[in-house]
Amino acid sequence: MKRRVYFDSAGTTDVSPDVLKTYESLLETYFANSESLYEEGSEVHRMMEKARAATAGLLGVSPHEILFTSGSSESNSMAIKGVCFADMSRKHLITSCIEHSSVLNACRQMERVFGYDVTYLPVDQNGRVRISDLRNAIRKDTVLVSIMHVNNEVGSIQPIEEIARIVKTESDALFHTDLTQSAGKIPFDLRNIDLASVSAHKLHGLKGSGILMKKGYVPMEPLISGGEQEFGLRGGTANACADMVFAKTLRLAMEQQPAFATHTGRLNQRLRSGLRAMEGIEFNSPEDALPCIVNFSCEAIPSEVMQNALNAQGFMVSARSTCESNSSNPSHVLSAMGFSDRRASTCIRISLGMENTESDIDRFLEVLKEIIRQYG
Repeated sequence: MKRRVYFDSAGTTDVSPDVLKTYESLLETYFANSESLYEEGSEVHRMMEKARAATAGLLGVSPHEILFTSGSSESNSMAIKGVCFADMSRKHLITSCIEHSSVLNACRQMERVFGYDVTYLPVDQNGRVRISDLRNAIRKDTVLVSIMHVNNEVGSIQPIEEIARIVKTESDALFHTDLTQSAGKIPFDLRNIDLASVSAHKLHGLKGSGILMKKGYVPMEPLISGGEQEFGLRGGTANACADMVFAKTLRLAMEQQPAFATHTGRLNQRLRSGLRAMEGIEFNSPEDALPCIVNFSCEAIPSEVMQNALNAQGFMVSARSTCESNSSNPSHVLSAMGFSDRRASTCIRISLGMENTESDIDRFLEVLKEIIRQYG
């Protein structure tokens, strides 16, 4: 039986052996509640704070600006709703049409329940926000701008440093960015960024683990009421051991970043070259997208049919965000980029990792060619 090939690293990743070993070791000993006053609880608290400081150092911020969460979906909601609830005198939000559902649905909830006005910025055919549209959208009552760094479906890269500078210098709004697909893959500068979300399971870390970077001056109301955990901003007993290994997860990913870029870049070129040679294939990812994400369509074959056919041949792929994998609707990202409903309903996302090889790409291309011949 041929090896099954995992081409869905943008959906999630396996846990690094180093991270898993450390986590299992911690679980055996550090079970005490980090808020307990006895020695064992105090030791857990100290180790969490050590991990918080290490994470902050990797990102170039202060330890008190790192909040441990369950992952980017929570961090995104926390950033948007927490900031809004802290200042309800300004009721205008700006985001883009191609954000992750955790951002879009948080904004929609602020519209539906709390009467906020939300501007959903369009994107160009390469999946990027136009700076002129951002400038035109900013108002005196804009409280927050939330724009992702790398799109999870097509890999388009937003100029977040430029966006952050504009928001900082031309408005009183705060800027949040979702770094879920970019952390550990491409560099970024957080100097002008007020809030940022990162998830461990995209970095060969644990599911249910992530952070929200929140600069110290950013006002925020907690979404989860409880005790004084996470500086009073996220109640509930800490997932201490997962929090402890987050810093190691991020460090390993950042150390491997150059090798990751080189490896996935080489695979990207091989994949694109093979796809270009096939009739009926259309690229949805721009040429300068993050190399580890390649999104394409074969309009003759619906996404679900293609996914099932590839799965039967041992290839694990997706069509859109894994959080929306059960939806039969066209990809909202591709629709926003101006593609037809048919094209947006026949997309396939290949997301590459260090475990993938050139032979995986070659076998995939052979299988894809046969599927197109059979079903196209």
